[in-house]
Amino acid sequence: MKSKLNRTYKDRLFRLIFQDKRELLALYNAMNGSDYDDPEDLIITTLEDVIYMSMKNDVAFLMGDVLNLWEHQSSYNPNMPLRGLLYFARLYRRYLDEHNISIYSSSLKKLPFPQYVVFYNGLGDEPDRRELLLSDAFIQAEGRKMEPCLEVKAVMLNINMGKNQKLMDECQRLKEYAVFVASIREGLVSGLEAETAVENAIRDCLQNGILTDILSKHKQEVIGMFLTEYDDQKFMEWEREERFEAGRQEGIAVGLEQGRAAGMAEGRAAGMAEGRAAGMAEGRAAGMAEGRAAGMAEGKAVGMAEGKAEGIAGAVCMLLEEKGQLPGPLQFAILAEKDIETLNGWLKAAGRSTSLEEFLKQTGLEDIR
Repeated sequence: MKSKLNRTYKDRLFRLIFQDKRELLALYNAMNGSDYDDPEDLIITTLEDVIYMSMKNDVAFLMGDVLNLWEHQSSYNPNMPLRGLLYFARLYRRYLDEHNISIYSSSLKKLPFPQYVVFYNGLGDEPDRRELLLSDAFIQAEGRKMEPCLEVKAVMLNINMGKNQKLMDECQRLKEYAVFVASIREGLVSGLEAETAVENAIRDCLQNGILTDILSKHKQEVIGMFLTEYDDQKFMEWEREERFEAGRQEGIAVGLEQGRAAGMAEGRAAGMAEGRAAGMAEGRAAGMAEGRAAGMAEGKAVGMAEGKAEGIAGAVCMLLEEKGQLPGPLQFAILAEKDIETLNGWLKAAGRSTSLEEFLKQTGLEDIR
């Protein structure tokens, strides 16, 4: 019989590993080609009240004059630059307070150099490195020639097995973390229950000298973390989405090939029967042009509407996270909403509210918890 586990862990394993200054410094050196050797040179500045998707996934620290923010993500999120902007604003506010720096001074006040890295290990086919820009989220009216006055760049590094091999080779701890996560996923794909998959991965990694200190000392905690993050339903949704996309692409390819073959056969027969080769060429060109124009227009309209709704919903969730832990059902309801007018109302309410309860009362969402 399985032991009853505490599933209220808030830290992710990535954060648990790299809260250790020695491991944090080793990863920093591997990423930057540096050779710092004193972990005490690191000054941890993590904001302990920041929670994303019910779990803490962030590590912030000063290394010399560089202010680093690292976040771990198991799903792709194009809104990370906006999260970074809000996070860095609080980090700099605290820095000013701690160093008694006045922004009203007539002299220029120097600030630590910011660096923002997102470590991604989701199931999507993402490249080794990808840059996410806050400016991509700004509404750009046609013909506007102004430059935005704000920019935030998040560097997203894929830390799945087989990605960023050079970085993995230079940071053994990161490589071991990738191996452990891959082992869990192999178990889930083979049909094991989530808890069994995690326990088997822990056993195998301990036998092979992978994350031995963490897994031996924090076994139950690690199981709790992954059961929170990789529950069966969530993995099934991920797998279903991946298979749906693969099937969609395959269906498009097959449909195109069949349509092309049928079109060629019909066009050839009609051309031969009627002796109008020129007419075939003209008709085919006109049909392709009209179909392409109609498809582009419809796809653009749908994509813009969906993208706008997702962006507003993400902003509502981000504002509410600043006011307290956002319940999963409420977050799901917000992200599932597609009506722009409703989302704009929620966004205004989130901005005005001083607490999550006040927001719920203003929007009539008290029953969603």
